[in-house]
Amino acid sequence: EVQLVESGGGLVQPGGSLTLSCATSGFSFDDYIVAWFRQAPGKEREGVSVISPIASKTIYADSVKGRFTISADNAKNTVYLQMNFLKAEDTAVYYCTANLAGSGDAWPAAYYYGMDYWGKGTLVTVSS
Repeated sequence: EVQLVESGGGLVQPGGSLTLSCATSGFSFDDYIVAWFRQAPGKEREGVSVISPIASKTIYADSVKGRFTISADNAKNTVYLQMNFLKAEDTAVYYCTANLAGSGDAWPAAYYYGMDYWGKGTLVTVSS
């Protein structure tokens, strides 16, 4: 059974940093991609970043490029989202998701078309 458990959310001031963790189980990093999505109050859910842990390939949304970093610790089956220079508009519930990776250049396909497995989410609030 695939399980995804997020942690690390909280209240942070604008300009501050926060690191989210996603503890995973029930699948192999060799075959799966892991992504972070977020949903702000009153807004649609959006993709933030995705990683292929086995290939060390990453993709970022334009809104977080240069500020957020996704990484994976294969030994711990954990994916992280390091968030720096946080803005009020980063306030959202952040979800960890997982899906089988596509083949070759299509490795992130599920990130765009729908991820199968979702965690319960962790709330990040950026406010002074």
